[in-house]
Amino acid sequence: MTAEAPSPKGAWIGDPPSLIQRLAVFWVGLVGVLFPGVGPLLLGGMEATGRLTAAQIGQAGMAELVAMGVGAAVVGPLLGERRLRLAAVGCGLLLAALDMATTRMSGDALILARALAGLPAGAMIWLITGMIVRAPRPERWAGLYLTIQTLVQLGVVAGIGAFVVGPFGPDGGFVVLAVLTVSAAVVGLAVPRAYAPLAEAADNPKGLPSPRGWIALAAVLCFQAFILAAWIYVEPLSRQAGHSVTTASAAFAVSLAAQVAGGAAATALAGRLSWFWSLTVAVLVAIGALLAMASLPSAAVFLAVSGLFGFVWLFASPFLTPLAIEADPSRRAALLGPGASLLGCGAGPLLASFVVTGADVRPAVWLGVILAVVTLVIIAGLHLTRPRSAA
Repeated sequence: MTAEAPSPKGAWIGDPPSLIQRLAVFWVGLVGVLFPGVGPLLLGGMEATGRLTAAQIGQAGMAELVAMGVGAAVVGPLLGERRLRLAAVGCGLLLAALDMATTRMSGDALILARALAGLPAGAMIWLITGMIVRAPRPERWAGLYLTIQTLVQLGVVAGIGAFVVGPFGPDGGFVVLAVLTVSAAVVGLAVPRAYAPLAEAADNPKGLPSPRGWIALAAVLCFQAFILAAWIYVEPLSRQAGHSVTTASAAFAVSLAAQVAGGAAATALAGRLSWFWSLTVAVLVAIGALLAMASLPSAAVFLAVSGLFGFVWLFASPFLTPLAIEADPSRRAALLGPGASLLGCGAGPLLASFVVTGADVRPAVWLGVILAVVTLVIIAGLHLTRPRSAA
């Protein structure tokens, strides 16, 4: 079987994209991942206007997240590495059309529209992932992407909340998303025409990850599942602890700021720290934060722990990329990493919904701890059994 020779360490796989091409890919990827940040605001507005029930908010959000995972793991690879501009433009225009269609829908039809919207959005995320896994020090690029992504989501949420939702309602927010997505389609004309093919080997035929790569993807899924299983219940957990109504909002703000700091720290330290120890320590700290939350602490401690949890969340996330690369040096597992992450983001809250009750949401935190331990076991097993050539 023929395969492209791996590039030297520290070099791009294939021709390095120009600055314009890198910026274009970044914008397409950033717009593709906007909905997870903006969705709660807009779907909540749909419920306030009677177009969704409270249960349908969760259904619509989960449907889009899962569809984004499918888009990143299946639709993007099906479009292929040779038609990147067509993929960027086509997916951007399709997503914009679905954003506009959402303004005319309600109930189950709206849920279906958001599920369909997740497919092109996931493919847009796959586009930037393809550049990241071919870059030198991919964990640094992943950290940069996650940090900028958080800031852009914050800016769009703040702008829509302050200037759009009031006068135009949630439909106005979806129109803004459509405009941004059209801009991504236009910018898509400047992305690279194609990516260099990734290496193939006997244990990853037909472009699929190796068996160890699939195990690494399971770790990625469990990581995001344990984060979201607990974090989705922060507001009721705060209420259960007897905090004031403003504490949960403050916890989200503190966590978001800490996430930006964590992503920036990971970006700055990429290549200087062992991914294994960085990821292991971060998950252990996250477990400690979860245990502190489950103890129903005072408001001050709750805010501090929320900040710590947000920091390690974004600090650890970029190191999932070198985890996947060490497990599968062809980088095909890393290419599917965002799909596994998004599926984990949907699976965590879904699993947590089966264990919580109206009187006690702490079982969601215990579930998060269990999934975090599973994550640690997988990454330790992969790292300790790695081939000597990967050491």
